[in-house]
Amino acid sequence: MVDAYSVPLAALLLASGAIGDRLGHRRVVLLGMAGFGAASVLCALVPTIGVLIAARAVQGTGAALMLPGTLALLVGNSPHDRARLVGTWAAIGGAALPAGPVIGGLLVQAAGWRAVFWLGVPVIALALVPVVRLPRPRVDAGRGGTVAWASAALLGAGLACLVTAIIQSATSARLAGLLALATVCIAVAFVHIERRARHPLIRVPERARRVLVSACLVAGLMNLCVLGGLFLLTQLLQDVHGLSPLLSGLATLPAMLPLPLLGAPAGRLSARFGVWPTSGLGLLIAAAGFAGMAISPDLSTLLLFLPLWGAGLGVLTPAIVAAALEAAPDSPGVASGASNTSRQTGGALGVAIFAAVAGPPGGSGFLPHATGLFLGGAAVFALTGLAAARRMQPRPGRAPRTSGPRRSGRSARPARR
Repeated sequence: MVDAYSVPLAALLLASGAIGDRLGHRRVVLLGMAGFGAASVLCALVPTIGVLIAARAVQGTGAALMLPGTLALLVGNSPHDRARLVGTWAAIGGAALPAGPVIGGLLVQAAGWRAVFWLGVPVIALALVPVVRLPRPRVDAGRGGTVAWASAALLGAGLACLVTAIIQSATSARLAGLLALATVCIAVAFVHIERRARHPLIRVPERARRVLVSACLVAGLMNLCVLGGLFLLTQLLQDVHGLSPLLSGLATLPAMLPLPLLGAPAGRLSARFGVWPTSGLGLLIAAAGFAGMAISPDLSTLLLFLPLWGAGLGVLTPAIVAAALEAAPDSPGVASGASNTSRQTGGALGVAIFAAVAGPPGGSGFLPHATGLFLGGAAVFALTGLAAARRMQPRPGRAPRTSGPRRSGRSARPARR
């Protein structure tokens, strides 16, 4: 049910930007909002879990259509104060992280889980008003971009097969194997089409590919461990420690609050020391939080390590997004889309992997498996943090490249990376 939302969101983020360029961002945002709102009503009224999963997939599709276009509309209609508006946009998104578990826990405890989906209806209705009032674009947006429909469809199908294979691995090895084989075939077809397409889905300048791929891998690993860990954390708080949904939401606040609060300080750290050393610092701090959560013998000790975990994520998230943008400064849309897709893909895989390995929270192996997963997350973060901290540093014996005037002679040659 969780990944039914995450998979289409991850798969369609890259394509939705091109769809907005082609059809107009205002039109696509309205379509996404309408789809998300209708799916929210369906989620609140569903009679069976199967219908709920299908409705969640529609929600994810609507969210993918909305998200890239909202920022494009914001800066496109307010050209004189973009910095402040982008900061407000990011701050509201960051504030949703700590607010979500608390509001969700309150609604579930007071009125049941269906109330969470009913909440989306008035929110979408209020958001539709300013978007509808925006002026229609004077120029036909249909010439603005080309949508790689085949690549987008293959990306969604491949991710869906991979996530389902992981989820089914514990109950049906044969089905999981068939889905894994399908994933490999789809991946081969995706690479084949992308290499030969005139307008590929992922258009990255060759000089930027290596660094951008590194940034996307770190962003994907980050969300894989974080969202998978958060999924287990809510089960630990409710099913092992016996907290109510509201108290569980309040307990996650120390982990979520640092994300919006540390955005500006992390930006200053990145400007002074570089995006990769700052990313490495965030990874190492979060690794310490992961390890502390794994070895905590009781609830009070567990809660003490949540702020450390969240502080690392608060430093890491803006730094690794900035690393992706710096990798391709001439293609910020592509870099941002690739980073966001990697993060959403990592989140979808993380929930599937952590849930499959830990098993049901009522089982005898849940607690030791959860401990092992938290320790694994700490190891992944620590190793990645050490690698990130060393990245983009000049090699011993070689001077870093400078932007000053060149001198004559052999010393005028720029140092190799």
